[in-house]
Amino acid sequence: QVQLVESGGGLVQAGGSLRLSCAASGSIFSIDTMAWYRQAPGKQRDLVAAMTRGGRENYADSVKGRVTISRDNAKNTVYLQMNSLKPEDTAVYYCNAELRVTWWGNPADYWGQGTQVTVSS
Repeated sequence: QVQLVESGGGLVQAGGSLRLSCAASGSIFSIDTMAWYRQAPGKQRDLVAAMTRGGRENYADSVKGRVTISRDNAKNTVYLQMNSLKPEDTAVYYCNAELRVTWWGNPADYWGQGTQVTVSS
């Protein structure tokens, strides 16, 4: 019964900022990697940013310097701070978590429903 729920999306003007949140809940033993992906109309779903439980980060080249990912492991929550937003950032943003539901199990990917981010010019 794992759920990932995103929040914080909306409409923002170019150059503005937005902070997305994703909270994981349910029968979770541990979360290894949490990440944000995005998918624009007619395009594939691509990685925006990811962070391991230990704090290692990686970012897509298109957002480096404008986006910061962070985690609160105690709350099973991941955040995406986005600054200097551009119209090309417009997409549905999806939360992803690689997690284990039991201590003896293998990690598996879980996805949120997505939150719309629209950047106007």
